[in-house]
Amino acid sequence: MPVSIALRPQPLGVFPGIAGSLLLPPAPAGEEALAALMKGRLPERWPEAWQFFARAVGGYTEAAVLEAVPEGNEGIFNRAVLQPAPEVYTWARERLGGEYRLLLDAVAWRAGLRPEPPDVPPEVDGELRAFLLECRAHAALERGAREEGALALKAAAEAAEAVSPVLAARLLGEWAAVRHAAGDAGEEVIRGYRRALELLDGTGLAELRAELWFQLGAVYQSRGGEGGKGALLEAARCYQEALKVFRRDTYPEAYALTQMNLALVYLAMPQHDRSWPVRAAVAVQALREALRVFRRETHPEMWASATLNLANALQHLPSSHPEDNLWEAVALYEEVLAVRRPEDDPVGYARVLANQGNALAHLGALSQAESRLQEARRLFLEHGEAEAADAVDRVLAEIAQLRTAGDRAVGRVQSGGAS
Repeated sequence: MPVSIALRPQPLGVFPGIAGSLLLPPAPAGEEALAALMKGRLPERWPEAWQFFARAVGGYTEAAVLEAVPEGNEGIFNRAVLQPAPEVYTWARERLGGEYRLLLDAVAWRAGLRPEPPDVPPEVDGELRAFLLECRAHAALERGAREEGALALKAAAEAAEAVSPVLAARLLGEWAAVRHAAGDAGEEVIRGYRRALELLDGTGLAELRAELWFQLGAVYQSRGGEGGKGALLEAARCYQEALKVFRRDTYPEAYALTQMNLALVYLAMPQHDRSWPVRAAVAVQALREALRVFRRETHPEMWASATLNLANALQHLPSSHPEDNLWEAVALYEEVLAVRRPEDDPVGYARVLANQGNALAHLGALSQAESRLQEARRLFLEHGEAEAADAVDRVLAEIAQLRTAGDRAVGRVQSGGAS
């Protein structure tokens, strides 16, 4: 290939946003700054020629970044990245060749200016090869070729690992996420996430580490049935690692989602375990934390899910005042029912009714319990949920027994009074 990128390695894909697609030109005494960038850290002193990159990672507008772009091949390439228009792409392609043109065609595909990303020549290596393979992977995933896309992501990570561990870690995380989305929660996927986390040791990308811990926690959580308590405990540890970075004031939505998942992990653990009371209490607190972010007005679906999970947790929370917890659960179910419509999700609506009816039955509010349970039973039967209807029937039978026992007790009292 006649024209090679002048500076290697390049921090391609190390930083999020537009910075992940920009090329750095050679700069005097830039070795120390480049070493920091490759680890996801910002250098203490920026070379003058890299001020445009400093602006890009600093969140400046694309126009402000463009103002600082120097001339040269990298400048031509970066102008095309920052101005993704057909005429700019054509202008840049006429002036660039070799590896520059390959990368240009790749970012043009990302911008929708080409129907396909370029092929990857065998002589292209390292982070450049990884960047091009990643584009091929995303193109395959977009057309539904999941296996092809996963293989390309794995190959991209392998190409990057020796020269750009941060890029390799991100690509491994993407590969594992694709596999997990396809239903694979096996050991290979777990090893992929673990290796990605190892590659991030000593880097400054705390947010990426937290995202990987969260995703690994989701893998372990999905293995709960197969892996039992051990998998759930690993999931909890992963979520706790993520929460070291995901704080409510800095990453509110990620914080709330991680808290909710952590709660669900604890609630899925066996209730006969000696540590169950502590875990149930932690789960309730985690759901309350999630609801400090997920409000009905701003996150209606997540709010409903967290509220419903909190109500379910309160029903089973060991407590010296269970009635208070049950009444709170009843009120929370009512809040969810107020915003959900049976015509949108009749089975889900019925489950809320059934849970609320169960709580009311435990409180002795038998008439209210019966009305909700009867409506839940009707919806379950209408939509082929026979097992759920049978479970409701068992609760209704218990209520009938309580009524019969109560009537007999009243009869005995009346008989005694008459004598």
